[in-house]
Amino acid sequence: MSNNNIDLDSGGVFCGTVVHSTRTTPLVVMHDVIIGVQDGKIVFIAEKGELPNLSVQYAFNSKEVRYLSKGQFLIPGFVDTHIHASQYVLAGTALDLPLLEWLNSYTFPTEAKYRDTNFAAKVYAKAVERTVKCGTTTACYYATNHTDATLVLADIVDRVGQRAYIGKVCSDQNSPDDYIESTSESVAETERFIKQMQKGQYSRVTAVITPRFAISCSFELMTKLGSLSEKYNLPIQTHIAENKDECAEVSQLFPACDNYTDVYAKTKLLTKRTILGHCIYLNDTELKYVKDSDAAVSHCPNSNVTLKSGILDVRNILDRGIKIGLGTDVSGGYSPSMLDAIRHTVGVSKILSVQKDRKDYVPISVKEAFRMATLGGSQVLGLDDKIGNFEVGKDFDALLIDTECEDSPFDTFDDKYTDQFMDIFQKFLFLGDDRNIKEVYVAGNRIWERRHGQTK
Repeated sequence: MSNNNIDLDSGGVFCGTVVHSTRTTPLVVMHDVIIGVQDGKIVFIAEKGELPNLSVQYAFNSKEVRYLSKGQFLIPGFVDTHIHASQYVLAGTALDLPLLEWLNSYTFPTEAKYRDTNFAAKVYAKAVERTVKCGTTTACYYATNHTDATLVLADIVDRVGQRAYIGKVCSDQNSPDDYIESTSESVAETERFIKQMQKGQYSRVTAVITPRFAISCSFELMTKLGSLSEKYNLPIQTHIAENKDECAEVSQLFPACDNYTDVYAKTKLLTKRTILGHCIYLNDTELKYVKDSDAAVSHCPNSNVTLKSGILDVRNILDRGIKIGLGTDVSGGYSPSMLDAIRHTVGVSKILSVQKDRKDYVPISVKEAFRMATLGGSQVLGLDDKIGNFEVGKDFDALLIDTECEDSPFDTFDDKYTDQFMDIFQKFLFLGDDRNIKEVYVAGNRIWERRHGQTK
């Protein structure tokens, strides 16, 4: 048997319509193509007519080809660049306060409960299951200050098969008495978390250094966390410029720094592997910092609006060439679905275009939002060499979409009015939900399947 043999347990061959993005084109639709997956990686993408030759080259029977039915297509898995797994228990509730009050009234008291690892295990299992069900194949998770509970999250993600960055949250100031660490404790526990993650030998789960934000972290703590990132070559995630009151408080706490971004720059937290959540109120100088450091932005439009924080000018971020992806930001964002993040991205950009009242201002299109939810997210996490779109050599992280499923939340038409494919695709993005996500793949492994309205 050929060494190129396609093993159906870790791969397969699909034939049908495939949709993805490239660096130069936000949306590419390919009809009647075949994708071959071997050992979890894409080994060929070709026109349907090449099937006989490829079946010989890769030693598979043409009867084993998975032909997608009418209304079905493949897209890359969604990449959620900012989600608080610990806040999933609050999702859809407690949305009546602005950020700083919301943290103190709802978030910190809830996150303090994760000292109980049994509680953590129950919530995290449901959070991960829900995100996978919604098509998130890669997530950048915030957990809590509790190392052991955060390791529980890592075990659950690994067992489910999702790809993830997971961060033990750090805070040593301006936090409740029952949810705060000393500086030395935070550093020591972060390093213990990193070492335990390394011992776990997770194939697709990585530790991420996670100072919550500058208000809750001392300059000393942030500097030492920056050093840990360097020592272990790990990514960093944090929040920045989400709320005007937050920005004002940071200015008071760190008067020796030129601005909010300078706080992170001076503490070695602004790197090419840094993921900055929100970035609403960064000025031109700060955005230049971000661009020059090759850091990335996680745009969280749902929570930005829901917590009355503000609206990020995504077009400005893109025009500057800064890497940007989307985040659900559960639970400030009430939905764990990246489809919701796509919709909010388009909607708030249109609101901003109305406010600007400039004919030359171009709001974000649904095609661009789709790219940010997939390829853009992979670039933000520094994983675009592995995932984000369908290219030979990349892992097969994919969603099989079925727009004709019996309980679909939207309808398509092919009588006197006929939906073209782009009509159907847009209906999925704007009206679809987890019922349309038939199968979820990570590195060629099917980690989720929906049958007859049930999930298995």
